[in-house]
Amino acid sequence: MTTLYWQTVGEGKQDLVLLHGWGLNAQVWQTIIPRITSHFRIHLVDLPGYGRSHDFAPMNVQSMADTVWELAPKNAMWLGWSLGGLVASRIALDHQQEIKGLISVASSPCFKANESGWPGIKPEVLLGFEHQLSADFHRTVERFLALQTLGTESARNDARLLKSVVLEQPMPTVEALNAGLESLRTEDLRDELKNLYVPFLRIYGYLDGLVPRKVATLLDKMYPDSPSIVMRNSAHAPFISHPDEFCEYLLDFQCRLVE
Repeated sequence: MTTLYWQTVGEGKQDLVLLHGWGLNAQVWQTIIPRITSHFRIHLVDLPGYGRSHDFAPMNVQSMADTVWELAPKNAMWLGWSLGGLVASRIALDHQQEIKGLISVASSPCFKANESGWPGIKPEVLLGFEHQLSADFHRTVERFLALQTLGTESARNDARLLKSVVLEQPMPTVEALNAGLESLRTEDLRDELKNLYVPFLRIYGYLDGLVPRKVATLLDKMYPDSPSIVMRNSAHAPFISHPDEFCEYLLDFQCRLVE
């Protein structure tokens, strides 16, 4: 039977589910876990097709969300990074009465840049990664990971950490990775999220080359009740480059939920 990797740690009363990004797995949260275990009961998930959940067939965002939700605690906070932000957003939209709050990190409801001027990743770049995966699997994954840390003072060490996270666990298949890239290229939750009524915090990296900071400004107008934070010295993985600052925002959001 195919099973989803799910680990629970921490002594806090509030459940917090963490969803990682494309190509990675739950080990990516190792920099922040020690900082928040006293505040949360943390649920670490390898998304279907990734890491220790690699036996799943390739899935789109909706299927991943449905699979994760089957094991999820009710009234949890959900935090999703990058592709995981799309999955967490889908879960929040589908189960609004059963979640406590949503945090997206370096994520966008629409990752693809389009003709209307929406900022994001050019479609040809995402298609290029799909083609390159078949030709040189490991090199393509490494290139994508390097893009996530570009521009920060700790870029080289951060990229090395991300690479180790991938290599220490079972590798996703080319098919699973391509399905993730397809989701980044086609998913668009912008209009649906206008109807989200649960508390929703958005965190961005000022130096992020995959989710430009302009996304934060545009979504501030679309979602006036959803605060955004742009971490000045961070890129696409702010919880790795600046874990203390990141955890401050996370704990502040938790405090506001219980007020």
